[in-house]
Amino acid sequence: MKTLRALVPATLVLVFACWAGEGRGQSAAAEAAVGPVFGPAFWEHWGDGRAELAGYDLVKPRYGEARRGTAVAIFVTEPFHEGARVKAEETGPGTFQALKLNLAQDFPTGVYDYHLMTSAFVALEPVAGLPAGAPAKISFSAQEWCGHVYQQALFRAEAADLTLHSYFEGEADGETRLPGGPGLSEDALLLWARGLAWPEVAPGETATVPVLTSLERSRLRHREAAWEEAELHRSAESRQMEVPAGTFEVEEARATLRGATGERTWTFWVEKAAPHKIVAWETSDGERAELLGADRLPYWELNGPGGEEYLERLGLRPRPERTP
Repeated sequence: MKTLRALVPATLVLVFACWAGEGRGQSAAAEAAVGPVFGPAFWEHWGDGRAELAGYDLVKPRYGEARRGTAVAIFVTEPFHEGARVKAEETGPGTFQALKLNLAQDFPTGVYDYHLMTSAFVALEPVAGLPAGAPAKISFSAQEWCGHVYQQALFRAEAADLTLHSYFEGEADGETRLPGGPGLSEDALLLWARGLAWPEVAPGETATVPVLTSLERSRLRHREAAWEEAELHRSAESRQMEVPAGTFEVEEARATLRGATGERTWTFWVEKAAPHKIVAWETSDGERAELLGADRLPYWELNGPGGEEYLERLGLRPRPERTP
């Protein structure tokens, strides 16, 4: 992993002409929205060649029960291929800088565990008709004892291209193009809440934008992803919040999503001080996470014997040699 050079794109104002929503059958106007500026202050923190790792105590609803598990959120910048939409080993023509969020979730369901992984890549500069701060790619995979599933969405200026591979009959292998966008992704909301993804919403203000359904939500419920509407709001007030990692001064960011499957809400409590870590989040369908610990580490260099000791900084414990 190399330290990334500072790239300072200008603030963009993006006016949406239209976006397609599931069940709408017609385009709808969306208001103008401003993207974040990834300037010198951003790169001074995020371009240091390290990643931010955060451990969370997780409550996850599955099969009608609240399951207790853990989540790890990894935030790191890296060069990205514009065409292939994969990590680039070197910067240069055809590449751009991206901020990656890897969210790993592990929780038991009776005799077997679930292992979920979502990756969200946000462009840190204008690329392929996308503004800085817009998602360029989302990928999701789920592994459990029945089998595994993989889905990805590649975002274009005029559509999202989805690819699916699943062990379930009726899903199997498929490709879908969803006209609409640029827009936000539900899977990038943790980035948006921190002010690291489009659109920028000032304290006390609200914005309404198109959003692509979470791939995690779509796959666990066996439903098609679709463009929906998201009402994004950031509170004007802050308050004290206590979680296992300590007491933080937090601000609230809320996303209310509306689509063909109804309405749901994400609420995030974000550290007021930079770099605005996610202290806790919850959803209207029962998911909740609270921060256990966080640190900035070159984790890819800590994969040898003894690297497990760094888990304590994230509020986590090493795995046992085998499940008792």
